[in-house]
Amino acid sequence: MDKSMTLAEMVATLEDGMTIGIGGWGARRKPMALVREILRSDVKDLTVVSYGGQDIGLLAASGKLKKLVFGFVSLDMIPLDNHYRSARQAGSFETLEIDEGMLQWGLRAAAMRLPFLPTRAGLGTDVETLNGELRTVTSPYDDGEVLVAMPALTLDAAFVHANAADRLGNAIVTAPDPFFDEWFCRAADKAFVTCDRLVSTAELGGMPGMRHHLVERSCVTGVAHVPFGAHPTSSGPDYGFDLKHLKDYNEAGFGDWRARFVDGIDHDAYLAAVGGPEKIAALPLPVF
Repeated sequence: MDKSMTLAEMVATLEDGMTIGIGGWGARRKPMALVREILRSDVKDLTVVSYGGQDIGLLAASGKLKKLVFGFVSLDMIPLDNHYRSARQAGSFETLEIDEGMLQWGLRAAAMRLPFLPTRAGLGTDVETLNGELRTVTSPYDDGEVLVAMPALTLDAAFVHANAADRLGNAIVTAPDPFFDEWFCRAADKAFVTCDRLVSTAELGGMPGMRHHLVERSCVTGVAHVPFGAHPTSSGPDYGFDLKHLKDYNEAGFGDWRARFVDGIDHDAYLAAVGGPEKIAALPLPVF
């Protein structure tokens, strides 16, 4: 079964008011080409679940968000996305700000089709006091411990970026850390993968340095071959952060930036506007 799709076909599955999850982590392996495609669409009033980076800055500044469920929003080496900050300070959308571990626990609960999972994360913190919708649960065993009941974060759709995938929907991440992309896919009714390389199934299984099998084809609805589709975020080991581009984005007026890099252009034109594939491929990987 060939699950190849275009970015436009993926975004066409979205409807106003849906809950979507966006994989990656801050400025690492975000499906940015797909996020820009969402900006070009008419869809609105989205609830978005994310370990946020530029994806959230773009969606917030574009008025696409109804609610954000998140552990943080950061451009990594640039601590704060100014466009996200402006939209949040203006009260443009609702928020459920939770501990990073709670977010992945909510995804796991949804993946296992459970209503919630108990956790100690968040106890005794402002996570409890600022989020009235969270509840606690008492252990039925002799310990009687009171725990946070992290609700399932069930997604209508998930979007993740992988280093490589085949047309069947199998996808892998060859970076040292897969983050929680697998759980975004498993928590969703539909999961869409963009990839830097589209390869045969045989090539996928024999790829040297394979660190993690992201998710098997049965959990994936569609695959789009989008080389450098995570730019300006990193997609290690293939390419690093475009720190200059992220700085320029963070300091620019949003309307001007959007007119240059989003509206009226496709992904190939975007790559040309940011310096071309060769420049992106040469971006160094960060050293921590």
